[in-house]
This record gives sequence, structure tokens and C-alpha cells, in this order.
Amino acid sequence: MAAIKSFGRDIPYLRQQFAALLGNTSTSVKFICIVVLFSYGLSFSENAVLVLSVTPGYLLPPAFWIWTAFTFCFLEIHFWEVVVDVVTVGLCGKLIEPLWGAMEMMTFFAIVNFGVAVLSSMFYLVLYFCTGDTDLLFDIHIHGLTGYIAGVTVAVKQIMPDHILIKTPIGKITNRNIPLMVWIGYLLLWLCRLLEGTHPTMFLSGLLISWMYLRFYQRHNNGSKGDMADNFTFASFFPNVLQPPIALVGNTIHGFLVRIGLCRKVVRRFDMSNAPPGLVINLPGIDPHDSERRRQIALKALSERLSKDHAKPWQQDRSKKHSPVTSAVSVQIPEPAIPKPLPSPLIPQISVNIHNHPSTSNST
Repeated sequence: MAAIKSFGRDIPYLRQQFAALLGNTSTSVKFICIVVLFSYGLSFSENAVLVLSVTPGYLLPPAFWIWTAFTFCFLEIHFWEVVVDVVTVGLCGKLIEPLWGAMEMMTFFAIVNFGVAVLSSMFYLVLYFCTGDTDLLFDIHIHGLTGYIAGVTVAVKQIMPDHILIKTPIGKITNRNIPLMVWIGYLLLWLCRLLEGTHPTMFLSGLLISWMYLRFYQRHNNGSKGDMADNFTFASFFPNVLQPPIALVGNTIHGFLVRIGLCRKVVRRFDMSNAPPGLVINLPGIDPHDSERRRQIALKALSERLSKDHAKPWQQDRSKKHSPVTSAVSVQIPEPAIPKPLPSPLIPQISVNIHNHPSTSNST
């Protein structure tokens, strides 16, 4: 009774915190939170739980309750799960929605939850084939936003991978460590019988679905798809010691998916317009020494070709022709020659020497 009274006194404080959390968020975020709160009241009915949650045996034909793949995410049967869902959706609206937009966030919400429903049902179907236990098909009820919580942790890892959350004596805990740590926490709580077995399954399914969508299929404003960054590989979710074998297995699976057309090849694009001077990029499979040798050979061949072209006379004419500045041309015009009179046979030729004439000397 005292606990109920204490909870009643805390209701105004909780209401204030929820109002601050959901303030300035989109209508879609508020709608999800309201539906989760309303569905919690329906969780007290067993028939409502059966109709709204995903039951692996009923999701498959001949029952084919396909609507449960869209309603299971709003149903929670514990109040603390409702609080966790509302806080997660509110933080998603504060952090992710301003970057992606309301439409992209709702698309992410729908894809992750639908994928969690299908993938979790397939997991229990495989367990049924291995064990023959029909309880795995008809007594398992998948519900809640655990898969979407996994998707939010993956999105936060993509946006702020190196953001430090906690500093411990053994190292720093960043956003890149959260998805794996939360899944291990769910697994430990299930082993201690404090949590249902569907939660680790849903979280792992949500982690895989959200990573595949963000890695290969999410469309961006610049027209690109996915995120091929090296810090967003599947192996980056694991500690550094485990990354090489995980990367080997992941690359093998990715190659198979590329071959059957479900994924695309990784294409590296480099924007050299903003690159600092002196930057050298070494592509895999190319020896830098061999590249330098080929570059020197190409430069030598180019210089020889230019020297040969410069030696040709037509090269000079072409350079003058295409020169933007008109060069001065000097042309020598020969002076006209004065014709000498031809000697005539009828007129005798008399040569007069003024300086040696005797009469001139006497008069002087």
C-alpha cells in the first residue's frame, strides 16, 4: 500500500519528465508512444495478446496472420518495458529524426520491426525442425520494441561511433560497444530466468536487419545508398581480437549475397578535391613501388614524344597558328631596279669626265 502511495506521488514528476522527453518531437513519435501506452492496457487480455503478438505457427500458412507482423511491436506486457520503449522512441525523435527526417525514421521503424517479426519466426521455425517441439511454434509470442531498440543502438553507432559514454579501468565504452553489450545483457537476463527468451532473439534480429538496411539500402539526400565506411562493418561490432575471423566470415556471406543479387559490391569513392597536399592513396592489390615505376616510365615516354614533336617544323607553324597573341611578321620588299638605257647604234657614245676635262682645269 505504501508503494502504491509512493508511486502516486511520483506520477506528476514522471509526467513532467515524459513531457520534456516528447516535447518538440514529431507527430509520428508521439503517436508511437501513445499506441504503446494504450496497448499496455490490452496486454491484460490473453486473447488480445494472441491476436496482436506474433506467433510463429500462426504467421506461416495456412493461418497466415500477417497483420501481427505490424501490431506486435506496440504490445508490451510489463510496465518497465513500456517505459523503456517510450524513452527509446523519444531519444530517437530527439537524436535521429532531425538528421534523417520524420519519413525516413518511420521507414526505418517499419522495416526493422517487420524484419524482426519474419526473422524471429524463422529462427523458431528452424528450432522446431531441429527439436520437433510444437511449443516453439504455438506457445511463443513475440511482442514489443526490443528489435527496434537494437536498431536504434546500431543507428547511434553509425552516427557517433567514437562518442565516449563511460570510462572504466579496463578501457573506454563508446557507442560502437553498445549493441553487443546490450545483447549480452539480454542473454544473461534470460539465462537467469529474469527475461523471456524472445528478447535476445528479437534484439539480435533487429541488430542484423537494421545493420543491413543502413549498410546497403538506406537512401541519402545526395543520391547514394548505404554506408560503406570501414568503421561500420559487421566486424566492427565485436572486440578487436575477434574482428579478423568475423570479417572473414562476413566477407564470405557478403560475397554470396552479392552473387545472388541481394547485396551490391563495395565501391570505393574518393573525393580528391578537398584532399590535403601530399596525400597518397594506395589501393589494395597495387604495389606502390610498381606504381611509381610505371609513372616514371610514362613521364619519360611523354617527354620523348614532346621533344620529337618540337623538332618538327610544322610544330612551330601550328604553335603560331594557335597562339592567342598575333606575332609581328616582317616582310622584306625589294627595291625596284632602275633600268639602264640601252646603247643605240645611231648615236655615238661619249663619255664625259668632268674632273679630268682640260677646259675645266684652265678656267679654274
